Amino acid sequence: MKKKHAESGYREKIRRTKTWSGIDLKEVYTPKDSKPAGYKNKIGNPGDFPYTRGIHQNMYRGKLWTRRQPWGFGTSEDTNKQMKYLIEHGNTGLMVFRDQPTMHGLDSDHPLAKGEVGVSGVPLVSIEDMEDLFEGIPLEDVSVTLLCASVVSPVILAQYLGVAKRRGLDISKLRGTISNDPIMSHVCYSDVANPPDLGVKIWGDLVEYCYETMPVWHAAYVSSCYNMREYGLDAPQEIAFGLMIAALFIETCLERGMKIDNVAARMSFYCSAGIDIFEEVAKFRAMRRMWAFMIRDKYSAKKPASMQFKFAVQCAGHSLIPQQPLNNIARTSFETLAAVLSGAQSVFTTTFVEPVCLPTEDAQRNALSIQGIVAHETGAATVVDPLGGSYYVEHLTDEIEDKAAGIMKKIEKMGGFIKALKTGWVQQMIDEGNQRYHQEIEDGERLIVGQNYMAIPPEEDTLLPGGLLEIPPDAEHRQVARVNRMKANRDHKKLEATIKKLREGVIIGDNHNFMPYIIEAVEAKATVEEIMGTIRTSRGLTWDPWGYRQSPFSGDL
Repeated sequence: MKKKHAESGYREKIRRTKTWSGIDLKEVYTPKDSKPAGYKNKIGNPGDFPYTRGIHQNMYRGKLWTRRQPWGFGTSEDTNKQMKYLIEHGNTGLMVFRDQPTMHGLDSDHPLAKGEVGVSGVPLVSIEDMEDLFEGIPLEDVSVTLLCASVVSPVILAQYLGVAKRRGLDISKLRGTISNDPIMSHVCYSDVANPPDLGVKIWGDLVEYCYETMPVWHAAYVSSCYNMREYGLDAPQEIAFGLMIAALFIETCLERGMKIDNVAARMSFYCSAGIDIFEEVAKFRAMRRMWAFMIRDKYSAKKPASMQFKFAVQCAGHSLIPQQPLNNIARTSFETLAAVLSGAQSVFTTTFVEPVCLPTEDAQRNALSIQGIVAHETGAATVVDPLGGSYYVEHLTDEIEDKAAGIMKKIEKMGGFIKALKTGWVQQMIDEGNQRYHQEIEDGERLIVGQNYMAIPPEEDTLLPGGLLEIPPDAEHRQVARVNRMKANRDHKKLEATIKKLREGVIIGDNHNFMPYIIEAVEAKATVEEIMGTIRTSRGLTWDPWGYRQSPFSGDL
C-alpha cells in the first residue's frame, strides 16, 4: 500500500525545531533553563503582582470568560435577528462589526459605498440604524463590544448612548467596550480615513468622557495586537507593538491632565490566539508581566486594577484556510484552548467557514459549542495557569519577554510609535513577517494540513455543511432608501445648529473634548459622514478625502 502523505515511508518525524515566531527550541527543558529571578518577584501567585499567572486568584471558578461571538451584515434588522440567535445559543456578550463604508466615515449613499454596504459588517449611518440594531435587546443587561477601530468610534458610541437615553437608561451602568484603536485602523484599513494624529486625539476624548460618565465601560482599548499579528507580526512583536501603542495612548491622556489609575484601570487589549499553543500561553504570561511592571514602574500607578493586563482573544483568522474547511474546527479548538490556558477575559472563536464567507448560523453555533467543550469538558478552565511551572513554558515566557523588550527599546530609540510608524518601519516589519510566513509555507518549513501537507485534489474537497452565508440581495437598496428617508424627514434646523456647535468646538483646539458635541449632533440625526466631514473641515482637511462629495452645510471651511 502506498502512503499518500508521508514524508519518508512510515518513519515520519517532526522537522521544525522553532516556534512559529522563530524561537529556537531544545528537545527537552530542565530546571537549568529557568532564570534565577525568584518565584515571588517574577512569577507570583495568581491575583498577585506581577500577575504572570493571571489577574484573578480563582480565575474561571469565580467567573467564566465572556463568550463573545460577533456578527454584522446586511442591515440593522438583519444583524439584530442574528444577535438574538447568538444569545439563544450561548453568547454571553455581544460584538458588532460595522461595514467598510461606516468604518471609513461614509454614509451608505456615498458613491464609494456602492457594493460594500452591509457586506463585511452592519451599516451604522445614524442613531436610527443603532436603534434598530438593538431592538428587543436589553442594553442594561448585556455587555456589548462595538467594533469600530477608527476615528469614527466616537460617533458609533454616541449612537449607542443615544439609544440608551431614548430608553431612559442610566448610561453610567452600561457595560461594554468601544474598539477605538486609530493606529490599527491607520495601518490595517485606511491611512487616508484614519490620520493618526486625529485618531490619537479622539482616543483621548473617548477615554476622558467615559471615565467621567461611564465608569464601567472600557474606552481605553488597544486592538492593534490582533490585527497587526494577522498582517504579519510574530508573538514578541505583537507584545511590543501593543504595549508601545498603549504607552502612546496613556501619555496622550496624561498630557490632558488625567491620572494614570483613571486610564489604565479600564484599559483592555484585543489579542490573537494562534495555533502554537505553548508559544501563545507564554506570550500572554509575558505580556501580563511586562504590563504590570511598565504601569507600576514607568507610570507610577497605584491601583492593582491598573497593573492587571485585561485582554480579549480572537482565534487567529490567518491560520484558517479554505481547503478542507472542516479542519478549521480543529484549529480554532486548539486556539480557544490556548486562550483559556492563558487566562483570557473574553473569547471569540473564529468560525471554520470564514476563509470562504461570513459566519453561518451553523458555524456560529459550532464556535460556541467549542467554547462550551473547552470550559466544561476538557478541564482546562478548572485550575488557574495549569501550565505554570512547566520548565518549557517558564523558559519560553522569559524568552518571549526578552525579545519583546528588545523591540520596545528599538521603538523608543526611534522616538516612539508614531515616529516609527511615519518612517515606514512599522509597515516594513509587518511586510517582512508576512513574506516570511508565506515563504515558509512555500518552502515546506511550515506545514499546513490541506495546503502543503495532506492535501487532496479540489474535486475531492469537502463542501461546507450548511452552505455559504449570502447577504440579502436587497440589503443595500433597503439601507440606502432608509438613509435617504431619514435625511429628508429630520429637523434640519436642529441638525444645522448642532453641526455648527460641533464645528466651533473642534476649532477651539485639541484640548477641547469633542464628545459632547458629537453626542448632540447624533441625537439630531446627523450621520457618520456629516459628523466626520465636519471634524475634518474644521481641522483644515477636506470633507471627503476621496473627493466625491462636499459639505452640505453652510459655513464649512
